[in-house]
Order: sequence, then C-alpha cells, then structure tokens
Amino acid sequence: MDWSDAILLVLVIAILVLYIRLMLKNQRLRQMADEANRLRREAEATEQRNRQLKQEMTSNIAHELKTPVSSIRGYLEILLSDKPVDEAQRRHFLQRSYRQTLRLSDLIQDVSIINKLEESADLFPREAVDVSEVALEAAAELADKAAAKGIAIANHLPPMPLQGNHELLYCIFRNLIENSIAYAGEGIGIVMETYEPPKPATHTASPLYYIRYYDTGRGVPDEYLLKLFDRFVRIGEGRSRSDGGTGLGLSIVKHAVLFHGGEIYAKNRPEGGLEYYFSLKKQ
Repeated sequence: MDWSDAILLVLVIAILVLYIRLMLKNQRLRQMADEANRLRREAEATEQRNRQLKQEMTSNIAHELKTPVSSIRGYLEILLSDKPVDEAQRRHFLQRSYRQTLRLSDLIQDVSIINKLEESADLFPREAVDVSEVALEAAAELADKAAAKGIAIANHLPPMPLQGNHELLYCIFRNLIENSIAYAGEGIGIVMETYEPPKPATHTASPLYYIRYYDTGRGVPDEYLLKLFDRFVRIGEGRSRSDGGTGLGLSIVKHAVLFHGGEIYAKNRPEGGLEYYFSLKKQ
C-alpha cells in the first residue's frame, strides 16, 4: 500500500467515525426530543386533569351551597313577609337559618384548606408538635357529641413528636372522629393506637410513625372504600347532607397526611367498624 492509499484509507475511516458520531448525536437528539414531547404531553394531561378537577369542584361547591342558601332565603322570606308568624315559629326559623350559616362557614373553611394544600402547601408553617396531644385535643373538643351518642374515645397513642403543622394534624383526628360520631352508630367505641408495619430487611429505624384509628360501628360497603377520600362523596342513604358535614373532611385528612410525608388507607374491620391506617414522617 502506497502513501496515497494510506491517506485515502485514513480519510475513509475519519469520515466513517464522523458519520457514526453524527448518527449517535442525531439519535441522542431524537431521544431528547421524544423525552421533551413526552414530558410536554404529560404536563398537558396533568393540566387537563387539574382543570377538570377544578371544574368538578366548582360544580360540587355550587351544588353544596345551593341547599343551605335556599333554606336561609326561604326562612328569611317567611319572616320578612306580611304573613303572621308566632314567636315559636320565628325562633325555629332563626335556629334553622343559623345552623345553615354554620354549615356554609364550615364549607368555606374546608374548601380554603384544600385549595391551600393543593396550590400553596408551603404556606402551612411547621413547628414542634406532639401527635398524641393533638389527638387528645380533638377528642376533648368532640367529647360532648360523642357522649350524647354513648360513644367512648380511647387514645392509646404514646408521645409522638414531629415537625408538622398543628392545624392539619388536628384536622386529621377531628375529621376522623366526627365521621365516626356521625355515621358509625350509637354506643360504639373509637380507638387510636400505634401499630408495627413489617420490618425492612435492614432493620433500620423507621422514619415514620404508624397510626391505627378505628371504630366499632357499622363500617361502609367494600365497594366504597376507595372513594372515601374523594371530595363530596356521599356513601349510602345513611350519609346525607342532613347529617351535617361538608363532604370534604376525609379529603382533607388525606391531603394532611400527604403533607406530613405519609400515606393513608381504610378498610372494614372483620369484627365490625371502619379502620384507618396512616403514617406520619417523624422529621
């Protein structure tokens, strides 16, 4: 092989190397473009889902507002009309109107909490909180309502310090207890305790607290268990607007647990009643 053939061979090899590099570069560019398109489609899909959720929530809020607003308007129209109303009726209408305003206030507050959790969760401050003390606080607040139905509340939670938000932790226990009082039946028990999940192979200390909350009431149909944490869910004929509540309580519970780095799920107890298992991050 003379020098000209050697130079030609080197040039051919150089061209092949350059071609391969260009092919690899184009392939990487195509992969980057495909990934960018995938992320764009996912972002558009997420935006669409969020838009649909907001539309659904707006529709549900309007529907939930309709009943109390219509009731208040009807009572006030009677009171303001020329039709004579005796003192007992007048007081009855005012009491009903007052209860409906309380319901409206609760609905506005719950909607505000969910919107804040979804859009500006970082606005909830964190501080040193003991979960057990918050659970005791919620139980004490609802003690009279529970006693009126013969319901006993047992808090077996040990001291559980963490960096969290007091308001959201309080919402978790208050909403769970309120649900049991409203729907589980009379003469039941409510228990809050810790539980031990399966140990990891490394046997390292868990970064989470594990909490079990349950009542000994009637439970819910199994097909509704996955819907418990959806907004404005009404499960069965026994759970209606006449029982009070905003339909957002368990949705707030789920968001509050997620805010504290945990997860939550519910199931029916074989002995009867509904139980919730959830975790909270220690730090």
